[in-house]
Amino acid sequence: MGIIVTIIVGFIVGLIARAIMPGTQAMGFIMTTILGIVGALLAGYGGAALGLYGPGQPAGWIASVIGAIIVLWIYGMVTKKG
Repeated sequence: MGIIVTIIVGFIVGLIARAIMPGTQAMGFIMTTILGIVGALLAGYGGAALGLYGPGQPAGWIASVIGAIIVLWIYGMVTKKG
């Protein structure tokens, strides 16, 4: 059951990050979900490294969205055409 919740939360976080980030991102359902999950993981590990979260404590919604925006920005720089 935990994996299903992770996928759903990842999708919601990915949608929010794509809505906040300016410009168009041509991604489907799966890439949006992966974006949200990776963003939440980035926020969780980054927060733990900075001492904001204890061991095993997940990141909050806002931190997850910020992490997803960072991942989306990096993804945009890597896939940039031109």
